[in-house]
Amino acid sequence: MNVLLVAAVVALIHGSYATLLIKGPTKPVLEGESVTLECLYSDSEANISLVHFEKFAEYMQKWLPVRERFWCFNPKPVMQSDRLTLTLLHPGRFNEGSYRCVSNTENVTEQERSSEPLTFKVYYMGELLLKRAGFTSYLGVSTQLKVRLGDEVVLKCSAGSSEEPTYYWSKDGDDWILPSSTLTLRKMTAADEGQYTCVAEHPSVETLSKKRTISITVLPEDARWYESSDGQLILMISAAAVALLVFLLSMSVFLCRRAKQAKTSKGPIDDRSQKKPIYKTSVESLPSTCADKQPLV
Repeated sequence: MNVLLVAAVVALIHGSYATLLIKGPTKPVLEGESVTLECLYSDSEANISLVHFEKFAEYMQKWLPVRERFWCFNPKPVMQSDRLTLTLLHPGRFNEGSYRCVSNTENVTEQERSSEPLTFKVYYMGELLLKRAGFTSYLGVSTQLKVRLGDEVVLKCSAGSSEEPTYYWSKDGDDWILPSSTLTLRKMTAADEGQYTCVAEHPSVETLSKKRTISITVLPEDARWYESSDGQLILMISAAAVALLVFLLSMSVFLCRRAKQAKTSKGPIDDRSQKKPIYKTSVESLPSTCADKQPLV
Protein backbone atom coordinates (compact mmCIF):
# COMPACT_ATOMS: atom_id res chain seq x y z
CA MET A 1 0.00 0.00 0.00
CA ASN A 2 2.79 2.40 0.92
CA VAL A 3 4.59 1.56 -2.32
CA LEU A 4 1.53 2.42 -4.38
CA LEU A 5 1.09 5.68 -2.49
CA VAL A 6 4.69 6.74 -3.14
CA ALA A 7 4.39 5.84 -6.85
CA ALA A 8 1.21 7.91 -7.10
CA VAL A 9 2.89 10.92 -5.47
CA VAL A 10 5.90 10.68 -7.81
CA ALA A 11 3.64 10.40 -10.84
CA LEU A 12 1.65 13.42 -9.63
CA ILE A 13 4.81 15.49 -9.15
CA HIS A 14 6.18 14.62 -12.56
CA GLY A 15 2.84 15.19 -14.16
CA SER A 16 2.69 18.71 -12.79
CA TYR A 17 5.53 19.73 -15.09
CA ALA A 18 4.92 20.04 -18.81
CA THR A 19 7.38 18.40 -21.18
CA LEU A 20 9.63 20.75 -23.11
CA LEU A 21 9.78 19.91 -26.82
CA ILE A 22 11.81 21.10 -29.82
CA LYS A 23 10.66 20.86 -33.42
CA GLY A 24 12.71 21.31 -36.57
CA PRO A 25 13.74 19.73 -39.84
CA THR A 26 13.45 15.97 -40.08
CA LYS A 27 15.29 15.59 -43.41
CA PRO A 28 18.58 16.86 -44.85
CA VAL A 29 18.83 20.61 -45.30
CA LEU A 30 20.46 22.12 -48.36
CA GLU A 31 22.66 25.16 -47.93
CA GLY A 32 20.56 28.30 -48.39
CA GLU A 33 17.20 26.74 -47.54
CA SER A 34 15.26 28.37 -44.73
CA VAL A 35 15.06 26.41 -41.46
CA THR A 36 12.76 27.11 -38.50
CA LEU A 37 13.22 25.67 -35.00
CA GLU A 38 10.46 25.76 -32.36
CA CYS A 39 10.44 25.41 -28.59
CA LEU A 40 7.09 24.55 -27.02
CA TYR A 41 5.58 22.77 -24.03
CA SER A 42 3.31 19.76 -24.17
CA ASP A 43 1.01 21.81 -21.93
CA SER A 44 0.05 25.07 -23.63
CA GLU A 45 -0.44 26.80 -20.26
CA ALA A 46 3.27 26.51 -19.35
CA ASN A 47 5.34 29.69 -19.34
CA ILE A 48 7.42 29.74 -22.55
CA SER A 49 9.01 33.10 -21.70
CA LEU A 50 11.61 31.35 -19.52
CA VAL A 51 12.86 29.17 -22.38
CA HIS A 52 15.85 29.77 -24.66
CA PHE A 53 17.71 27.93 -27.43
CA GLU A 54 21.10 26.31 -26.99
CA LYS A 55 23.51 24.89 -29.55
CA PHE A 56 26.20 22.32 -28.87
CA ALA A 57 29.64 23.74 -29.70
CA GLU A 58 31.80 20.92 -31.03
CA TYR A 59 35.07 22.77 -30.54
CA MET A 60 34.27 23.52 -26.87
CA GLN A 61 32.30 20.33 -26.19
CA LYS A 62 29.54 22.13 -24.31
CA TRP A 63 26.14 23.75 -24.82
CA LEU A 64 26.02 27.49 -25.49
CA PRO A 65 22.97 29.77 -25.50
CA VAL A 66 22.08 30.97 -28.99
CA ARG A 67 22.03 34.60 -27.83
CA GLU A 68 25.78 34.40 -27.12
CA ARG A 69 26.61 33.27 -30.63
CA PHE A 70 27.23 35.30 -33.78
CA TRP A 71 23.87 35.66 -35.51
CA CYS A 72 24.44 38.63 -37.83
CA PHE A 73 23.06 36.79 -40.84
CA ASN A 74 20.12 35.17 -39.05
CA PRO A 75 17.31 36.66 -36.94
CA LYS A 76 17.28 36.25 -33.19
CA PRO A 77 14.76 33.96 -31.46
CA VAL A 78 11.18 35.29 -31.62
CA MET A 79 8.84 34.86 -28.65
CA GLN A 80 5.21 34.04 -29.38
CA SER A 81 2.28 33.33 -27.10
CA ASP A 82 2.87 29.60 -26.71
CA ARG A 83 6.19 28.93 -28.46
CA LEU A 84 9.67 30.25 -29.17
CA THR A 85 10.90 30.18 -32.77
CA LEU A 86 14.29 30.58 -34.40
CA THR A 87 14.46 30.98 -38.19
CA LEU A 88 17.73 30.45 -40.05
CA LEU A 89 17.20 32.24 -43.36
CA HIS A 90 20.40 31.06 -45.08
CA PRO A 91 21.83 28.16 -43.09
CA GLY A 92 25.36 27.14 -43.90
CA ARG A 93 27.94 24.66 -42.76
CA PHE A 94 28.40 26.56 -39.47
CA ASN A 95 24.72 26.27 -38.55
CA GLU A 96 24.48 22.50 -38.61
CA GLY A 97 24.68 20.55 -35.38
CA SER A 98 22.59 19.84 -32.29
CA TYR A 99 20.04 22.25 -30.80
CA ARG A 100 17.88 22.02 -27.71
CA CYS A 101 15.39 24.08 -25.71
CA VAL A 102 16.29 24.94 -22.10
CA SER A 103 14.08 26.39 -19.38
CA ASN A 104 15.25 28.67 -16.58
CA THR A 105 12.51 27.43 -14.28
CA GLU A 106 13.77 26.50 -10.81
CA ASN A 107 13.06 23.35 -8.79
CA VAL A 108 12.97 21.03 -11.80
CA THR A 109 15.15 18.08 -12.70
CA GLU A 110 17.73 18.22 -15.47
CA GLN A 111 15.57 16.01 -17.62
CA GLU A 112 12.59 18.35 -17.23
CA ARG A 113 14.69 21.48 -17.68
CA SER A 114 15.74 20.75 -21.28
CA SER A 115 14.28 19.07 -24.32
CA GLU A 116 15.75 16.21 -26.24
CA PRO A 117 18.46 17.43 -28.69
CA LEU A 118 17.52 17.97 -32.31
CA THR A 119 20.34 17.41 -34.78
CA PHE A 120 20.28 18.32 -38.45
CA LYS A 121 22.97 18.36 -41.12
CA VAL A 122 23.46 20.98 -43.82
CA TYR A 123 24.50 19.60 -47.19
CA TYR A 124 26.55 21.95 -49.35
CA MET A 125 28.95 22.00 -52.26
CA GLY A 126 31.19 24.88 -53.27
CA GLU A 127 32.31 25.97 -56.70
CA LEU A 128 34.17 23.43 -58.80
CA LEU A 129 37.83 24.40 -59.20
CA LEU A 130 39.99 23.25 -62.08
CA LYS A 131 43.77 23.10 -61.87
CA ARG A 132 46.51 22.00 -64.22
CA ALA A 133 49.52 20.13 -62.90
CA GLY A 134 52.76 22.10 -63.15
CA PHE A 135 53.78 25.67 -62.43
CA THR A 136 50.41 26.99 -63.61
CA SER A 137 48.41 25.01 -61.03
CA TYR A 138 48.41 27.93 -58.56
CA LEU A 139 46.90 30.24 -61.18
CA GLY A 140 44.03 27.98 -62.17
CA VAL A 141 42.93 27.18 -65.70
CA SER A 142 40.78 29.27 -68.02
CA THR A 143 38.01 27.85 -70.18
CA GLN A 144 40.40 27.83 -73.17
CA LEU A 145 43.61 25.81 -73.09
CA LYS A 146 46.10 25.81 -75.98
CA VAL A 147 48.86 23.21 -75.93
CA ARG A 148 51.63 22.22 -78.30
CA LEU A 149 51.72 18.97 -80.19
CA GLY A 150 53.14 16.21 -77.97
CA ASP A 151 52.56 18.04 -74.68
CA GLU A 152 51.21 16.28 -71.59
CA VAL A 153 48.10 17.71 -69.94
CA VAL A 154 47.06 16.77 -66.40
CA LEU A 155 43.84 18.38 -65.14
CA LYS A 156 42.40 18.02 -61.63
CA CYS A 157 39.02 19.25 -60.41
CA SER A 158 38.00 19.71 -56.79
CA ALA A 159 35.13 21.17 -54.78
CA GLY A 160 34.53 21.85 -51.09
CA SER A 161 31.60 19.76 -49.92
CA SER A 162 29.92 18.44 -46.78
CA GLU A 163 30.87 14.96 -48.03
CA GLU A 164 33.58 13.91 -50.46
CA PRO A 165 32.04 14.32 -53.93
CA THR A 166 32.11 11.74 -56.69
CA TYR A 167 34.04 13.01 -59.73
CA TYR A 168 34.06 11.89 -63.33
CA TRP A 169 35.39 13.25 -66.63
CA SER A 170 33.85 13.01 -70.09
CA LYS A 171 34.54 14.36 -73.57
CA ASP A 172 31.93 15.77 -75.91
CA GLY A 173 31.36 13.40 -78.82
CA ASP A 174 32.90 10.39 -77.07
CA ASP A 175 31.12 7.76 -75.00
CA TRP A 176 33.84 7.15 -72.41
CA ILE A 177 33.56 8.26 -68.76
CA LEU A 178 36.53 8.46 -66.41
CA PRO A 179 35.48 8.03 -62.72
CA SER A 180 38.26 10.18 -61.27
CA SER A 181 38.99 13.77 -60.32
CA THR A 182 42.20 13.72 -62.41
CA LEU A 183 42.36 13.62 -66.19
CA THR A 184 45.72 12.77 -67.79
CA LEU A 185 46.33 13.23 -71.52
CA ARG A 186 49.76 12.09 -72.71
CA LYS A 187 51.43 13.17 -75.95
CA MET A 188 48.61 15.35 -77.19
CA THR A 189 47.56 14.95 -80.83
CA ALA A 190 44.98 16.65 -83.00
CA ALA A 191 42.51 13.88 -82.14
CA ASP A 192 42.69 14.81 -78.44
CA GLU A 193 41.42 18.35 -78.79
CA GLY A 194 37.83 19.11 -77.90
CA GLN A 195 35.50 19.90 -74.98
CA TYR A 196 36.23 18.13 -71.69
CA THR A 197 33.79 18.29 -68.75
CA CYS A 198 34.37 17.47 -65.10
CA VAL A 199 31.29 16.76 -62.97
CA ALA A 200 31.20 16.59 -59.16
CA GLU A 201 28.16 14.96 -57.53
CA HIS A 202 27.20 14.89 -53.86
CA PRO A 203 26.99 11.27 -52.64
CA SER A 204 23.88 11.90 -50.48
CA VAL A 205 21.97 14.52 -52.48
CA GLU A 206 21.51 13.71 -56.16
CA THR A 207 20.37 17.21 -57.08
CA LEU A 208 23.54 18.77 -55.63
CA SER A 209 26.19 18.75 -58.36
CA LYS A 210 28.65 21.05 -60.10
CA LYS A 211 30.39 20.89 -63.45
CA ARG A 212 33.17 22.68 -65.29
CA THR A 213 33.98 22.51 -69.02
CA ILE A 214 37.31 23.31 -70.66
CA SER A 215 38.17 23.51 -74.35
CA ILE A 216 41.58 22.10 -75.36
CA THR A 217 43.18 23.10 -78.66
CA VAL A 218 46.28 21.37 -80.04
CA LEU A 219 48.53 23.77 -81.96
CA PRO A 220 50.33 22.63 -85.12
CA GLU A 221 54.01 21.74 -85.15
CA ASP A 222 55.08 25.08 -86.70
CA ALA A 223 53.24 27.14 -84.05
CA ARG A 224 55.40 29.57 -82.11
CA TRP A 225 56.04 28.90 -78.46
CA TYR A 226 54.16 32.00 -77.27
CA GLU A 227 50.92 30.88 -78.94
CA SER A 228 50.34 28.21 -76.31
CA SER A 229 48.68 28.94 -72.96
CA ASP A 230 51.95 28.33 -71.12
CA GLY A 231 53.81 30.66 -73.50
CA GLN A 232 51.22 33.41 -73.01
CA LEU A 233 51.50 32.97 -69.26
CA ILE A 234 55.28 33.30 -69.45
CA LEU A 235 54.90 36.48 -71.52
CA MET A 236 52.48 38.00 -69.00
CA ILE A 237 54.75 37.18 -66.06
CA SER A 238 57.79 38.56 -67.91
CA ALA A 239 55.94 41.75 -68.86
CA ALA A 240 54.84 42.25 -65.25
CA ALA A 241 58.41 41.70 -64.02
CA VAL A 242 59.82 44.18 -66.57
CA ALA A 243 57.17 46.77 -65.67
CA LEU A 244 58.01 46.40 -61.99
CA LEU A 245 61.74 46.73 -62.70
CA VAL A 246 61.21 49.87 -64.80
CA PHE A 247 59.06 51.36 -62.05
CA LEU A 248 61.72 50.70 -59.40
CA LEU A 249 64.49 52.17 -61.57
CA SER A 250 62.39 55.25 -62.36
CA MET A 251 61.67 55.81 -58.67
CA SER A 252 65.36 55.41 -57.81
CA VAL A 253 66.43 57.96 -60.44
CA PHE A 254 63.72 60.38 -59.33
CA LEU A 255 64.70 60.18 -55.67
CA CYS A 256 68.41 60.57 -56.46
CA ARG A 257 67.80 63.68 -58.58
CA ARG A 258 65.56 65.18 -55.95
CA ALA A 259 68.16 64.62 -53.24
CA LYS A 260 70.87 66.18 -55.44
CA GLN A 261 68.75 69.27 -56.19
CA ALA A 262 67.96 69.73 -52.50
CA LYS A 263 71.68 69.62 -51.71
CA THR A 264 72.79 72.16 -54.35
CA SER A 265 69.94 74.66 -53.86
CA LYS A 266 71.11 75.87 -50.44
CA GLY A 267 73.95 78.21 -51.77
CA PRO A 268 76.68 80.02 -49.73
CA ILE A 269 75.96 81.67 -46.40
CA ASP A 270 75.66 85.51 -46.71
CA ASP A 271 77.68 86.66 -43.70
CA ARG A 272 77.84 90.46 -44.07
CA SER A 273 79.70 90.70 -40.78
CA GLN A 274 82.86 89.60 -42.63
CA LYS A 275 82.63 92.41 -45.24
CA LYS A 276 83.05 95.39 -42.93
CA PRO A 277 83.90 96.10 -39.29
CA ILE A 278 81.11 96.22 -36.74
CA TYR A 279 81.17 99.21 -34.35
CA LYS A 280 79.27 99.60 -31.17
CA THR A 281 77.22 102.51 -32.44
CA SER A 282 76.41 100.94 -35.79
CA VAL A 283 73.09 99.35 -36.60
CA GLU A 284 74.71 95.97 -37.03
CA SER A 285 76.69 96.16 -33.80
CA LEU A 286 76.49 93.63 -31.03
CA PRO A 287 75.48 94.49 -27.46
CA SER A 288 78.59 95.34 -25.44
CA THR A 289 79.44 96.91 -22.08
CA CYS A 290 82.82 98.17 -23.28
CA ALA A 291 83.24 101.83 -24.34
CA ASP A 292 86.05 101.33 -26.86
CA LYS A 293 85.70 102.40 -30.49
CA GLN A 294 87.83 99.68 -31.95
CA PRO A 295 86.38 97.33 -34.50
CA LEU A 296 85.11 94.04 -33.10
CA VAL A 297 86.36 92.16 -36.14
